[in-house]
Amino acid sequence: MNAVTIGIASREETNARFMRAMSGEPQGAFRTIATVDDLWRTLTPKRWMLLRALTGAGPVSLREAARRVGRDLRTVETDIHRLLNAGLLEKTDTRMIEFPFDVVHVDFILRAMF
Repeated sequence: MNAVTIGIASREETNARFMRAMSGEPQGAFRTIATVDDLWRTLTPKRWMLLRALTGAGPVSLREAARRVGRDLRTVETDIHRLLNAGLLEKTDTRMIEFPFDVVHVDFILRAMF
């Protein structure tokens, strides 16, 4: 099983995880986003649907990704570029896109504002 954890982490937390990994402690696959607000801006419901359609699918074309979610190619392309920029999707050497995981765990803590 190839799993990834998508979570909220500060630069300090990310650096600490990096240092633990460099000392040989397994960390697993992580994709971090700085704030909860950034998480919701990046992972909109339609982008979640796109990630779900690409989970475990292997490399696919933009057109195939759009077909899988039943959406217009241009809007899916915009969402894919946003997910690529966030480090959640990868582009292959053959210009396909891939979400190279078959399991996603989302991890964050919601704290009181006051």
